Amino acid sequence: MMMVNSTGRFSGQKALLFTPQLKENDTHCVIFQYYVAGREGGRPGHLNVYIKENNSPMGLPVWNTSGPAGRSWNEVELAISTYWPNFYQVRSTHTSLSASNRLFMLNTPHFLHIKGVEVNAGQSATFHCTVNGEWRDNFNLWLQVRRTANCTTKPWNNQRFIGMFDVVNTTKQDSGRYRCIVHSNSGVGVSNYGELTIKQPPVPIAPPQLMAVGATYLWIQLNANSINGDGPIINREVEYRTVSGTMYDLQPVDKTSHKIGHLDPDTEYEISVLLTRPLEGGTGAPGPPLRARTKCAVPGEVPLDSIQASVYEDKILLKWREPAQTFGIITQYEISYKAVSSFDPVLDLSNQSGKVVKLGNETSHVFLGLYPGSTYSFTIRASTAKGFGPPAITQATTKISAPSMPAYDQETPLNQTDSTVTVVLKPAQSRGAPVSVYQVVVEEERPRRARGGEAEILRCYPLPVHYHNASGLNSRYYYSAEFPSAGVSSPQPFTIGDNRTYGGYWNAPLLPHKSYSIYYQAVSAANGETKIDCVRVATKGAATHKPNAVEPEKQTDNTVKIAGVIAGILLFVIIFLGVVLLMKKRKLAKKRKETLNNTRQEMTVMVNSMDKSYTEQGTNCDETQTLTSDTSSLVQSHTHTHSSHTHSLCKREAVDVPYQTGQLHPAIRVADLLQHITQMKCAEGYGFKEEYESFFEGQSAPWDSAKKDENRMKNRYGNIIAYDHSRVRLQNLDGEQNSDYINANYVDGYHRPNHYIATQGPMQETVIDFWRMVWQENTATIVMVTNLVEVGRVKCCKYWPDDTEIYRDIKVTLIETQLLSEYVIRTFAVEKRGAHEIREISQFHFTGWPDHGVPYHATGLLGFVRRVKAKSPTNAGPIAVHCSAGAGRTGCFIVIDIMLDMAEREGVVDIYNCVRELRSRRVNMVQTEEQYVFIHDAILEACLCGDTTIPANQLRSVYYDMNRLDPQTNSSPIKEEFRTLNMVTPTLRVEDCSIALLPRNHEKNRCMDVLPPDRCLPFLITIDGESSNYINAALMDSYKQPSAFIVTQHPLPNTVKDFWRLVLDYHCTSIVMLNDVDPAQLCPQYWPENGVHRHGPLQVEFVSADLEEDIISRIFRIYNAARPQDGYRMVQQFQFLGWPMYRDTPISKRSFLKLIHQVDKWQEEYDGGEGRTVVHCLNGGGRSGMFCAISIVSEMMRHQRSVDVFHAVKTLRNNKPNMVDLLVLNHTSLTHTEQRAEYLSNIRISSGQNPHCAE
Repeated sequence: MMMVNSTGRFSGQKALLFTPQLKENDTHCVIFQYYVAGREGGRPGHLNVYIKENNSPMGLPVWNTSGPAGRSWNEVELAISTYWPNFYQVRSTHTSLSASNRLFMLNTPHFLHIKGVEVNAGQSATFHCTVNGEWRDNFNLWLQVRRTANCTTKPWNNQRFIGMFDVVNTTKQDSGRYRCIVHSNSGVGVSNYGELTIKQPPVPIAPPQLMAVGATYLWIQLNANSINGDGPIINREVEYRTVSGTMYDLQPVDKTSHKIGHLDPDTEYEISVLLTRPLEGGTGAPGPPLRARTKCAVPGEVPLDSIQASVYEDKILLKWREPAQTFGIITQYEISYKAVSSFDPVLDLSNQSGKVVKLGNETSHVFLGLYPGSTYSFTIRASTAKGFGPPAITQATTKISAPSMPAYDQETPLNQTDSTVTVVLKPAQSRGAPVSVYQVVVEEERPRRARGGEAEILRCYPLPVHYHNASGLNSRYYYSAEFPSAGVSSPQPFTIGDNRTYGGYWNAPLLPHKSYSIYYQAVSAANGETKIDCVRVATKGAATHKPNAVEPEKQTDNTVKIAGVIAGILLFVIIFLGVVLLMKKRKLAKKRKETLNNTRQEMTVMVNSMDKSYTEQGTNCDETQTLTSDTSSLVQSHTHTHSSHTHSLCKREAVDVPYQTGQLHPAIRVADLLQHITQMKCAEGYGFKEEYESFFEGQSAPWDSAKKDENRMKNRYGNIIAYDHSRVRLQNLDGEQNSDYINANYVDGYHRPNHYIATQGPMQETVIDFWRMVWQENTATIVMVTNLVEVGRVKCCKYWPDDTEIYRDIKVTLIETQLLSEYVIRTFAVEKRGAHEIREISQFHFTGWPDHGVPYHATGLLGFVRRVKAKSPTNAGPIAVHCSAGAGRTGCFIVIDIMLDMAEREGVVDIYNCVRELRSRRVNMVQTEEQYVFIHDAILEACLCGDTTIPANQLRSVYYDMNRLDPQTNSSPIKEEFRTLNMVTPTLRVEDCSIALLPRNHEKNRCMDVLPPDRCLPFLITIDGESSNYINAALMDSYKQPSAFIVTQHPLPNTVKDFWRLVLDYHCTSIVMLNDVDPAQLCPQYWPENGVHRHGPLQVEFVSADLEEDIISRIFRIYNAARPQDGYRMVQQFQFLGWPMYRDTPISKRSFLKLIHQVDKWQEEYDGGEGRTVVHCLNGGGRSGMFCAISIVSEMMRHQRSVDVFHAVKTLRNNKPNMVDLLVLNHTSLTHTEQRAEYLSNIRISSGQNPHCAE
């Protein structure tokens, strides 16, 4: 106890009391007793307590008291928190009469500093209270402000223990200050206050906003800026589910707008946005939902397994089920049918085709009037309001009918003796199958058989009975003769009973005393069926007199007379037909000669005088001709059962083709197109040059509106402007009288008026007019056949946005961009102010047209045309087509599109009159002779190759169908398709490979018959002494990226440095090696196993290697010491070990596909898919081509859900003809994915003709 009497002090003087210094980083408890008294009438006493830090001056008191005089003692407990490394001292000061008693530090546990806690509502908050001292049973530990049962303690060390308090299921009301308290016999210890902060997870206030709607996607704006709850927002997610159904998904979002894809058409979805803040439990409840329905789409395919065909001789009953994916209400079914083959080769099937439409609730139809023994292809398509879905194709074959026997007016024989009967055997008419054999049947009349037409079929005899066996079998009939069908090609006499053998049957003499009926029957057999028809040709009664001796001379005379008469008639007919044909041939030759001698001026007059357009030609005609089997063989036609993999063009084997008599430029039959083009290219008198020059050049109709002063600035070129009669007239803008002009013309399609709009590439001044036209005409498809800049000149301005742009009152938003090697597809959402709809518009931008001339091959453009045709809605407005002027390339696209339709529908093409008709609607459509010839070549390629795209879901069935051998021809569709590929593959000329054939480059070619063409050479850039810039390599396109592959030979010892120059110059990130190192074949190891290889200024450094199954992967660092500022490049080499030199195909297809996957993965990870891939085998042909082809088709499968092996290989062959020349296929049952690998990886490419270069 310590007492200080302040009465002896002067006024204001303080009495001080000190504690020892406190140095621990802890909370200390100070307890003392005091009382305060003052003089009578004086001031009351004061007692202040201070904390002094580091000998610094004292600040404000942390505790004080004052009061009137009193004689009682009071006790105070103070919790003092100290922080290392400072030291503290507790001081008390007294004024007036005051006293402090029992000031001491308790030896009770005290706390380290506790921290505040922040949690999200609903979560548990945990306070960690660290106590100095050893835990004892008499300690009482709790959390002040809120008691909790969730308290656990555990020792930290022998001097401290930890108490953990859980505040569970927190809410906003639990926010506040908390502190820990420990009570013991020695006193009470308290901690500092820790703040508990409760945050509310964020929830959007408004639902998401719908921006665009498609059949399989919904584009939304999140609307997540206004929230209930606390931020910050660290994650956004979109939750969507079907309103009726169990489908649910959650997608992370990193932008303010989001496209939800892969949705079902015509389905209502509920979409909400979820927001997340930091810490556990930070995701709020879903925001207000948006309900939206996807657009109706075309339905799925009618299930193939549901199609059932009940076949009869002249009709087929077809039944089916509706598609599993209707994507809307099925409004109708369209069933097209066509006879594709017959067992009877002479049967004309040209009129056996048609189309029927059934209501959506009808799923069966009876096709009547069919030919017996004929195979019909049926194409069934279901339709919703959006249009028709993909076709389901099946085949069914009618039953054959019995041959139709010729009529015999009477049963009187030509001649008759007691033992013989001579009759005339006439050929029967086949009905669905050719006649196999003719048979003569002799029946003994025991009773007589019914005559006339009563049960005529019962008079036929299907069971063969020999004469010797007839009595043993108790048979009344026997076969006396059998002839092959060729033996009765014309009427001819035959004598029954001449004692000779025909077809293994003895023609025994007839017995004079018996009566006989002679029957003549024809047999047809096909497809496991046998049908017979017969007719009675003669009867012979029993002789009533004694048989006379046969008079052979008389009988022979009669027979010779009959045969002579028939032979004379036949000879006359043959001579007459020969004379007629000869005269007609001379007349045609004379007519052609006169045509070739006409002058160009005369032809122009004749052409311009023609009245009918190309759409009328080919349908109204005076003369018809039928394709022969020889000419039709030029056009391949494959139809596969239960598959849509058909050649959609040129599939008519026998069709009546219309010609305009007297016209100079008639339609050309598809089967004659190859011959026609060859003649026109090689003709000396009249060829493509003369035909193109016969077109009228320049203005042929008024264009007054385009010439107005206010419209001159709207024309890119002064000589390519819009005719008045066919121009697109825009709706005038308010207050602008002359705002109806745009340089665009309507052009008719194939039987579709105004199907196209041919226009110039928009200029800055006309972009708004362009989008006005697109909206006004309800255009859903834009075709662009130019690049923005070519040869340094602006050909078209960029009239579309990268995100969103407003063109006057039209808002255009870019939704999706799909980049492919030769074209780009952009999808836009277009809105107009005041219109309550959002339209989806697709732009197809063909980037593969060269700056000069025309594409080297039509393969890419044909694929582009087909993609446009497949993706264009049938119920939309005109297709807008533009290049720069809207005449040359635009005309090429439109003519090709129209002619593909005409070839498919009519089996003819009329290119000349099509161009002429286009020029009547817009000036100078198809601007050059080169473009005109290119159109012919493109149509020819389309007709020869057809559409070989296979939907992914039909790959398995198509694969088996294409490998099914025809037992009669010992061929298969895949072989026929490969023959077509060989036929359309271009042959490289010497001038095409002029650089590779330079003398200085000979030693750089492994094989002189496997050379790259000049147009696809990758010229080396890095300088290396006097080395040339040539390497035996070729640039190849992938599915999405131009020049993605560089195919080359295995480096020769003298070209290793050129190989690494190629890798560095063309930014290659992968090397694929498909052959073995073999010094005997000059195939050295061109890479370092460790350390660095130097090739002039190039340094190749080994980094690492790895072996996985059949693949060794090595990583190298390449560096050009002459250009250190370029840095280094990482390259990974993939050496495939699973393809021995003696095998045509890899040992494991799965390993080969894994190789492709690893290359794709490395390309994407290292260079974002932008780097090129060097592929090499022994000669840069076979194996390299197979790798590229499978890569292309695999990428096509991922992005387009279809495969087209033919197109992929054709594209490769356009640059290097040796890329594919042998097809090897296995017939193994695989899953769908493995089926794809089987189908693709069995492509085998060998090198060419040089045996030393074979792989």
